[in-house]
Amino acid sequence: MAARDIGSSLLVVGLLLFFHTWGASAAVEVNMEDRVDVNLGDTAHITCLFSTEDGIGGNIIQWFYVTRTGEKQRIYYLETGMSYAEKGTPFSDRISVNGTGAPGEVVLTINDVQLKDELEFICIVKSLTDGTAEGRTRLRVFQSPAKPTIVGAQQGIQEGILSTIGTCEVKNGYPKPNITWYKDNTPIRSVRDEVNVVPSIITEYNGLYSVKSELSMKVVKADADSLFYCEITYMTFGGGILMAETNPINITVFYPHTTLKMWVESPKGKIKQGDTVEIHCSGDGNNPFTEFTINGPENLSSVTNKLVLQNVTRLNSGEYLCTSLDMETFEEITENITIFVNYLEDVVIKPEKIIEVPQGEETRATCNAMSSLHTQIAWFKDGEQVAKGPTLVLPNATFGAAGTYVCVVTAQEVEGVETSGALRVHVQGQPDIQTPGNTEMEESVDSTVDLSCYVQGYPYPTVTWSTSEGKILPAASETETDDGVLSKASVKVTGDIIVFCNATNSLGEDSVAFSIKAIIHTTPETTTSPTVSPTTTVTTVSPVKPETAIPPEKVEKEGSGVIIAVIIICILLLAILGSVLYFLYKKGKICGRSGKQDLAKGKSGKDNIVVEMKSDNTEEAVLLGVNGEKQASNYQ
Repeated sequence: MAARDIGSSLLVVGLLLFFHTWGASAAVEVNMEDRVDVNLGDTAHITCLFSTEDGIGGNIIQWFYVTRTGEKQRIYYLETGMSYAEKGTPFSDRISVNGTGAPGEVVLTINDVQLKDELEFICIVKSLTDGTAEGRTRLRVFQSPAKPTIVGAQQGIQEGILSTIGTCEVKNGYPKPNITWYKDNTPIRSVRDEVNVVPSIITEYNGLYSVKSELSMKVVKADADSLFYCEITYMTFGGGILMAETNPINITVFYPHTTLKMWVESPKGKIKQGDTVEIHCSGDGNNPFTEFTINGPENLSSVTNKLVLQNVTRLNSGEYLCTSLDMETFEEITENITIFVNYLEDVVIKPEKIIEVPQGEETRATCNAMSSLHTQIAWFKDGEQVAKGPTLVLPNATFGAAGTYVCVVTAQEVEGVETSGALRVHVQGQPDIQTPGNTEMEESVDSTVDLSCYVQGYPYPTVTWSTSEGKILPAASETETDDGVLSKASVKVTGDIIVFCNATNSLGEDSVAFSIKAIIHTTPETTTSPTVSPTTTVTTVSPVKPETAIPPEKVEKEGSGVIIAVIIICILLLAILGSVLYFLYKKGKICGRSGKQDLAKGKSGKDNIVVEMKSDNTEEAVLLGVNGEKQASNYQ
């Protein structure tokens, strides 16, 4: 009885296993991707793979999406010979379902994907004989954000005070981007009372996210050299993560001075009298709430970190003190510097200014100048060095030694440090006229002669001009030189004249004579007639003085007035000569009518015609001899 019950039980179990295996092999299967990623605005394709014994024509396929409240909402219905999109859904106008050509595969296409499309989609396949199965796919929508921006603190940040460093912002991203702050490539994390990172998220009207992050921290002095920037990370389709960085910013950190430094900004090198000196002071901090003062000798002071000294002297040498006062903490620190103004005092020459030394004697002069530098001394006369060292020696004073001597004191250690003084030397002596190269000259009548007379001597000689007749001539100009006087006079030539240059002073006198011989210019004429014997013309110039013989006349080109006068005289002479010849011809006493005569014989001089021109200082006489009777001469 028991055996029969066991056998019945095994039979029932076997039948159940058979039916279960047969049903499992015949059930509908649906396969779908867990997630499909798409960029905002693109087209999404969600694939539904299924298998059933009925084939594609014996199935009902329906597409649903899960609402925000968790309910399923059908959006598409498909069966043999009929398909449609549900009306009144967010997808009614944007979806379509079609096969790919492969059995057991349908694709849901969603056009112009929106952020609100980020939902779970369900594909349900119902077989007429094998039952029902479903698959689910989540649609993920992505939007890359705009380029991130960073804005640093607009003002300096006080050291040790929690202050805003900057703000980073990234706009219009989806899903929400993340912002991470960095300092010198090191991520910044929030630390209580030290570092504070405050993010803020804004959902734009289109559903995209804009994220802002503000960094505040207590900075130290070293942060003045640090670079701060933000890194933005965001997800993209396919599960990738992208990153973008902002430009780095640098902040100004205000920190107090701990030490000060003072220096001379200008001039570079040693300071000399007359320079403009700039003294600067600065500290190792940069707190704007710090007050500087600089104080020095002679009650000099400045309420800034720079003191300018104009045209410094040796009195400006000394210690200068710079003080820095923190106006917030009232802490004070100081620093000092000592400057030295190199000086070169005025030249002292002994004897002073002017020295008089008798001619032929020795004289000495000394020159010196007090200085903080090593100096060199040299004496110059007329631009040339005549002595080196502080002492000038003139062993045998001559007039040539007279003049101005300049003592130049130079400090070669510092460029431009130089001073000088002058000494005037007069050499005492009686006048000594430097004889001109030409004291005898010949000049035309009515011309003007310029005469020069250079006289050495001191006291300065008095120069006068006079003629041999005792007439005093005015000086045209007179100039004192280093060793004497240069006097000039102008003389108009009216005849032979001697001009004297006379020089006198308290020690003696000297003179020189200029002899000027006057020249009268004439043009002699000789007239020859074919019927008249040759006529001899003799021209002489009477001397200016009776005892002085006048040399033969020199014919030179004169002015037009003289030439015209000579021509007129010649014409008159020719007219007179013609008249006489005509008269003699009428009387028959021409040699042509009485036979040829030897004009060369002295006894037969009746037909000789002698024309003599004589200058007697004031007039000219023309004497004519007729029939050989020669007129007597009037020479004294």
